[in-house]
Amino acid sequence: MDPRYPIGKLALPAQVTPERRQEAIEEIASTPAKMRAAVKGLSEAQLDTPYREGGWTVRQVVHHVPDSHVNALVRLKLALTEDKPTIKPYNEAAWAELADSKAAPIESSQLLLDSVHARWDRLWRSLKPEHFARVLVHPEHGERNVDWLLFLYEWHGKHHTAHIQELRKQRTW
Repeated sequence: MDPRYPIGKLALPAQVTPERRQEAIEEIASTPAKMRAAVKGLSEAQLDTPYREGGWTVRQVVHHVPDSHVNALVRLKLALTEDKPTIKPYNEAAWAELADSKAAPIESSQLLLDSVHARWDRLWRSLKPEHFARVLVHPEHGERNVDWLLFLYEWHGKHHTAHIQELRKQRTW
């Protein structure tokens, strides 16, 4: 197993159905609780342990997820309210090196993740089938649609939670 991708690389569903979308929405809704469970009881030293050689620390992962999902919520809103908006990428590696990601207590990011997901969940559940076809433009990936956002962020939360879970297994924490 590649420790960078403990659940594998992103694979979009071959067939998108209303049921598959609902499953993805449920997974996104459960991300904050799963992330909290993954870090429960970890010491400060454990939070400052990289999940793999050359990788981010657990603390940086915990701070990265709400950073990413705040951006994703904005991207979804742009896709729903503008005609083919071009979304702004950000340098996630540079963000992970900022003081708030490297040293801040994780509770602030856990609360942010709870809040972002509460809003995001309400929005996802309000969408009609035609909304999932709305287009956005990612400068690095080209034209994508709202379904792509849905399945990307379903994967993203599971991906980073698995980083922490795998480290805990390896270290028997």
